[in-house]
Amino acid sequence: MKIGPQWIRWLIVAGVLAAVAAFFALGLQHEVSLEALKARQHALAGYRQSHPLALAALFGLVYVAATALSLPVATVMTLAAGAIFGLLEGTVLVSFAASIGATLAFLASRFVFGGAVQRHFGQRLRGINEGIEREGAFYLFTVRLVPVLPFFLVNLLTGLTRLPVRRFYAATQLGMLPATVVYVNAGTQLASLHSLSGILSARLLGSFALLGVFPLLAHWVVGRIRARRVYARWHKPRRFDRNLVVIGAGSAGLVSAYIAATVRAKVTLVERQAMGGDCLNTGCVPSKTLIHSARLAAQARQAAGAGVDVGQVRVDFRRIMEQVRKAIATVAPHDSEARYAELGVDVWHGQARIVSPWVVEIDGVPLSTRAIVIASGAEPLVPPIPGLAEAGYLTSDTLWQLDELPGRLLVLGGGPIGCELAQAFARLGSKVTLVEEADRLLLREDEEVSAFVRQRLADDGVDVRTGYTAAAVEATGVLTCEAGAQRVRLSYDALLVSVGRKPRTAGFGLEELGIPAERAVETDAYLATLYPNIYACGDVAGPFQFTHTAAHQAWYATVNALFGPFHRVHADYSVIPAVTFVDPEVARVGLNEREARQQGVAVEVTRYDLGELDRAITEGQAYGFVKVLTAPGKDRILGATIVGQHAGELLAEFVLAMRHGLGLNKILGTIHAYPTWTEANKYVAGHWKKAHAPERVLGWLARYHAWRRG
Repeated sequence: MKIGPQWIRWLIVAGVLAAVAAFFALGLQHEVSLEALKARQHALAGYRQSHPLALAALFGLVYVAATALSLPVATVMTLAAGAIFGLLEGTVLVSFAASIGATLAFLASRFVFGGAVQRHFGQRLRGINEGIEREGAFYLFTVRLVPVLPFFLVNLLTGLTRLPVRRFYAATQLGMLPATVVYVNAGTQLASLHSLSGILSARLLGSFALLGVFPLLAHWVVGRIRARRVYARWHKPRRFDRNLVVIGAGSAGLVSAYIAATVRAKVTLVERQAMGGDCLNTGCVPSKTLIHSARLAAQARQAAGAGVDVGQVRVDFRRIMEQVRKAIATVAPHDSEARYAELGVDVWHGQARIVSPWVVEIDGVPLSTRAIVIASGAEPLVPPIPGLAEAGYLTSDTLWQLDELPGRLLVLGGGPIGCELAQAFARLGSKVTLVEEADRLLLREDEEVSAFVRQRLADDGVDVRTGYTAAAVEATGVLTCEAGAQRVRLSYDALLVSVGRKPRTAGFGLEELGIPAERAVETDAYLATLYPNIYACGDVAGPFQFTHTAAHQAWYATVNALFGPFHRVHADYSVIPAVTFVDPEVARVGLNEREARQQGVAVEVTRYDLGELDRAITEGQAYGFVKVLTAPGKDRILGATIVGQHAGELLAEFVLAMRHGLGLNKILGTIHAYPTWTEANKYVAGHWKKAHAPERVLGWLARYHAWRRG
């Protein structure tokens, strides 16, 4: 019988488990302890005198085996090396034995689990694989120097990556060497102890003090080495004109500049277009104003069902667009140059270009600065469809120039922006066709949410075409699509391209500085780029493209940029809400069912239909649902999805609960005014409570009450 790789994997797993079980079953952990070492100290020293090579070889083999099997004896054995062999020989012995054992564990993990992990999770591990390929050895070296994770976990987890074996061994030996020296040195002092008072020797205390300080020192040294490497070709000014230069005056840039000015830093804010960025001028403010007008038109048509007949509804699109521009003008002072100048921000209008890590040129005028925040936002993504550029098209940036309502509007893209605008224009009177390449709308949402939104759009007159791939645009106003084996021609008067947005990275000098920005500006957990003094936040950095997330990131980026040499803070993405402003709204936070399945997260799903809510019934809007995902058997909220009127407002209670660790029991125990929409949150919590009722206790209570009745 031929033994295949799968059998070998099972044999390795069985062998390791058997060896570990035998280690503990035979009580060998007691033989490899500090007390046992002290008891055998003189015997081992005597054996070393007569058989130095044999003892060294045996010790090395045992150390290799213990490390390969991930047994919890490395610390005591390293101390033993110092006690038996002295500082120099003990360090050499442990360094090589530990590195060889770690490499064996690394190879075993890769052989047994590595292939399966890459096959099943390769897509999600793509970013990790790219980072490992680029600087995996440096990452491993840093982890070895700063032991946040136990070394045995590092060995096993690194085996699941694509790090080459040679790099693993080299980074392991070099990274563990300083800590090995410290532990072996401590062991040399333990060998000379004759009483407990000997523990207080200066050399021993110094050894353990060095152990405590070493990770911090190592982290600082590694950071300095890396910084010197990236800054090597640049000249650093002795004095700086600014503490901070912020590029982009959208949501992220405005918050960044505001925070810097608040802490009395000298900050310059650069914007080449209008203050307020996309949200104010082409995004949130104009789109929500348009959606509001469209909702009023729909409500007016539906009012007869509630006994209020307003007659024929007439839409004046020109006046609606005037209202859109009025809303922008009304909000604009909040983001204006005058306001920020009053706050202490130096505002420049022009094109910013980073020419060195410490110099930004604004229309050719150089400005030196300690730190830089890139907050240049995003722009509409335009796919390379033949004929599109020649025929002309609208985007979410240029749509607001319209003064006439398109008779036939074709919307390309079924994401949040496409769905919102398709519904709004249909309600205003356009004949709208929505084309989406995927088989459903709103791909990030659960399937039932996509189906619900599709039906609502269809009810408002939108012709939804999913599974249609745009192939070409004809100048006569026709989009040719491929739908399976068919080619379909769709006519239009205006074409709105809304297939997504891409980070705005061109023209700021990122290429010359070597800052990776293929999909977005690449940042670390602190939002720092390749250069520790250059940060990025908002849509240009991702991974979210929400105004509120941009402002959230801006706080971290600015604090880290200004105070990074002394203290930095990880950006926190644990609780990020999102709202799609179709009617009714779609709002969610945390996991949904689709993501839980993809990530293999076990969840319980509790659902409450808004058709049962008294307030929804009284307003004739009894549709939609609240769906909450919790940890199995617990009330801890992992995510919530709401589809219904005011969903964005209803979501806030779940965002608060998740952010502060409050479960469904706390929501259930909170008084909600009647009759309000927020009662839906309490009712879904009640449904969860009912599903987890203590049936045994309730049975005893029933018997108690029966006894009380006689």
